[in-house]
Amino acid sequence: MDKGVLATALGSPAPFGQSQFAFMRGNAFEAKVKADGGAELLRLLYERLGGGAPEPAGDAAAPDLSAAGPEGRAARTALALREATAAGGWALLDHPMLALEVAGSPAYLEPDAVVVHPDGRWTVVEIKSFPMIDASADASKVGAAARQAAVYVLALERVAAVTEGAEVGHRVLLVCPKDFSNLPTASVVDVRKQRAVTRRQLTRLTRIEDIAAELPEGTTFDPACAPDELDAAVAAVPPAYAPECLAACELAFHCRAKSRAEGAVEALGRSVRGELGGLTTVAGVLAAAAGKEGDPADPTVAALRRAAALRAEALESAAAVRAGSIGDHAGSGDDGTGGAGGTGSAAGTAGTSEGRS
Repeated sequence: MDKGVLATALGSPAPFGQSQFAFMRGNAFEAKVKADGGAELLRLLYERLGGGAPEPAGDAAAPDLSAAGPEGRAARTALALREATAAGGWALLDHPMLALEVAGSPAYLEPDAVVVHPDGRWTVVEIKSFPMIDASADASKVGAAARQAAVYVLALERVAAVTEGAEVGHRVLLVCPKDFSNLPTASVVDVRKQRAVTRRQLTRLTRIEDIAAELPEGTTFDPACAPDELDAAVAAVPPAYAPECLAACELAFHCRAKSRAEGAVEALGRSVRGELGGLTTVAGVLAAAAGKEGDPADPTVAALRRAAALRAEALESAAAVRAGSIGDHAGSGDDGTGGAGGTGSAAGTAGTSEGRS
């Protein structure tokens, strides 16, 4: 199912995506890194993760991974990995296809490259177009790259489990432009934490067949359906919206609109949702803060009422300060009027003197 097409049919297209210029820049940089049989890429990897193995020469293996369909490419990649490990030399797999089970269904993944070491170790390589300035890069972008690479590591571990002498390295190579140039540089990123988190999340996912079994008979997500029918079909699968979805899911804008319409606190973020406990709607939170609903013994309700009292006190103090400031200005105006009256009296006196003359 193409979620982008589905979102457009629902009237909530996702207005985001990488620009064409960014695509071209990223592809050009990746081609530069992999030029000459990946010589520069292998050099960077050997400098940082060589581990005492002989330096890769120009004869590093580059197996052909072409096959029909993603399933065929994944099988061809697994075979190439086994053959390269058995050969005991350096091998560079360009855009291999990996398979990982997600909620009981296979998901196909395509890392930028995987390098096989002579000792049977496999290293994931991620090539990004954001720069490393003074040997450091944007922390959020590095974190996203680490989470992405951790998924590839999990997929590779499935193949390594049935490959004699193979081991998947938990340190991946991140290749980026150096400073403000287009020259490649690299950094090693340990993804053991991201791998553990991803593995735990995958084990908690509800299987697709279990979700499908709970859907009403005849439910379809065909974008050609009437909008009302399509909206009802999507609503049959309870969403788990959070603001973070906006950067990753094509249906996020549709789910956000529904969440806001229902007044769900999830629209405020997972951290806020976690702090509010059993309060699930914005209206319920406001009522609890105002003392209209909720158990006073509930720590969440008590904290909300305390926060509401502090806010009311702050607003009252601010209003008093403003009122005092207005009073001071009014007092200054009275003095000025008195001065004007004095000036008028002086003018009258002057006029009287002139008349006498």
